[in-house]
Amino acid sequence: MRVLIVEDEPNIAEALRFVLGREGFEATCVADGQAALRQLRAAPPDLLVLDVMLPGLNGFEVLKALRADDALRGMPVAVLTAKTQAADRQRALDLGAQVCIAKPFSNADLVEQLRRLLPPR
Repeated sequence: MRVLIVEDEPNIAEALRFVLGREGFEATCVADGQAALRQLRAAPPDLLVLDVMLPGLNGFEVLKALRADDALRGMPVAVLTAKTQAADRQRALDLGAQVCIAKPFSNADLVEQLRRLLPPR
């Protein structure tokens, strides 16, 4: 399964790529919202892991653009956020994310939640 990780913190992005790769995912990383939209349109993955706080377009704006695009609107999205406010988590869900995962997170929990978003093989 192909996953696009949108995370501007290089250490977190690399850790996510490593953990997901070890679990059998083919993970690609980009560091900002504009790059995410370009990558999503050029080669749509099976799943999007999206940080909220990004340079340029933030994760909420990327999610809005994704849901407005006929070709991409059905893509499963897991939002990662350091924001602990319930309103921020609810906003992500209202914009179409299937799950909102708070940082810091356990690798096992993250992988389990991502697997639930994908269709059974």
